[in-house]
Amino acid sequence: MSVGQHTAAELVHHIFDLQRALRGVTAAGMKYSELGPAHTGVLFFIGEGGPMRASALAGRLGIGPSALSRQLADLEQYGFVVRSPDPLDGRACLLSLSGEGEKYLAETYERRAETLREILSDWTEGEAEAASQSVQHLTAALRSAAHPHGAAQAGSADPPRAPRTTAHRTGNDGRHPHRTTEIMKEER
Repeated sequence: MSVGQHTAAELVHHIFDLQRALRGVTAAGMKYSELGPAHTGVLFFIGEGGPMRASALAGRLGIGPSALSRQLADLEQYGFVVRSPDPLDGRACLLSLSGEGEKYLAETYERRAETLREILSDWTEGEAEAASQSVQHLTAALRSAAHPHGAAQAGSADPPRAPRTTAHRTGNDGRHPHRTTEIMKEER
């Protein structure tokens, strides 16, 4: 059984809408942090993937090496990220979280979970679990589509970048074929 075009277009719209809403909640919570959401996102990926090369991290984030380089420099300055020699290639470095980076990330997770818990105060546990499972299922499908041959294992040297569809290039959310948006903001 296949998902219909209208349903898929609606889902695309709702995903972008969710992304904007999350960005709003995250921005409101930034009063607790000196780091912006992009920096925190880099920490999340390093924490999730373990020691990895900068090229692999840039690929997973879908950003260019120069943008990542600036973020990594800031994170190293804060003492949240450390570089170590790659045992497989002495010319390369592996990125990992320092103890301070792990602590910051754990506190950020706790703060965000508490914020979401407050926002969802009128939800039941079952509703929250169902939403979590749906998001996990969707994320797995999107990752599988972006890396159909499993080339993007955590920490791999250079995973392929996610394919950019016409909708991404035009900013079309699938429901409004002539509406353009600031897609760079939506992709961050």
